[in-house]
Amino acid sequence: MSMPPAQPSLRWEGDAIVALDQRALPLDRRMLRLATVDDVIDAIATLAVRGAPAIGLAGAMGVALSAFEHCRPGTAGTCAEAVHLDAQRLIAARPTAVNLAWAVRRALERVPEGADAVLRETTAMLQEDITTNRTMVGHAVDTVLAHTPDRPLRVLTHCNTGRLATAAVGTALGTIVALAAAGRIAEVLVGETRPLLQGARLTTWELAEAGVAHRLCVDSAPAAAMSRGLVDCVLVGADRITANGDVANKIGTYSLAVAAAHHRIPFIVVAPESSWDRSLADGSSILIEERDDDEVTGFGPVKSAPPGTRTYNPAFDVTPAQLITAIVSEHGAHRPER
Repeated sequence: MSMPPAQPSLRWEGDAIVALDQRALPLDRRMLRLATVDDVIDAIATLAVRGAPAIGLAGAMGVALSAFEHCRPGTAGTCAEAVHLDAQRLIAARPTAVNLAWAVRRALERVPEGADAVLRETTAMLQEDITTNRTMVGHAVDTVLAHTPDRPLRVLTHCNTGRLATAAVGTALGTIVALAAAGRIAEVLVGETRPLLQGARLTTWELAEAGVAHRLCVDSAPAAAMSRGLVDCVLVGADRITANGDVANKIGTYSLAVAAAHHRIPFIVVAPESSWDRSLADGSSILIEERDDDEVTGFGPVKSAPPGTRTYNPAFDVTPAQLITAIVSEHGAHRPER
């Protein structure tokens, strides 16, 4: 099975993190240079860097930036304290995605060895993420083919789970690109992913770059598409997976799972082991990030709702395990009890 090419979306360069600014896509390919912890926090909070694995890697590199700033000869005690404070701020930037806390804490373990050791750990994490994604995509392709007809498939996806959301390759979208390379994709239906349009802006951009046939649909259209036989499988990523297999993912995922279950369409989650949070028994304990009203009442400078309109703007929802056909990680496919 051909794997998607490794095209890193962020890297360490000199004394800073260089990342593709996802806010500017698809109209502008703009690179950001993140030289301070505050730069990293702002990039994560404003979704310049987004996607659970990617923000984890950015957070870990943020720990390296903090270590280089605070850990100098003779500062052992104050160094650790300062870096730990920065680490807590990094984790708080986006509380739902467990990958961020996982990666930051892993980088913190190297602080006693010095800033260079932290940087070596984050560099290793970048390479591990690419390897993990390739392995995971291989398992996910096998899982999809085991649950779908033996013909080119019509796949529905939501949000963005490609190389932009990871170090490279991607999770659910990486699986779609690999299936397309094998001649097993007829068409991808892409949900726009309101309110920030990660599907419309980012997923369509990645699919166009990969030469994969696709159509964009409004977020309210997938159930209708399923009813008309336009969807063979739903593939999504995850920001946090609990011990029982409940999955937190981009808002709108739950409704897709409900519609897929009604139409008896496979609903497959592709996410690395680092997205699992087995300290939580089920999804009721997941902290769901709520974002600003401005994201819903307009887009950019253009307002579409009357001034003062209040909104309900959760960034994520929780899909119960019983609606999920399989959760695929680098360790293979897990099938939640239904």
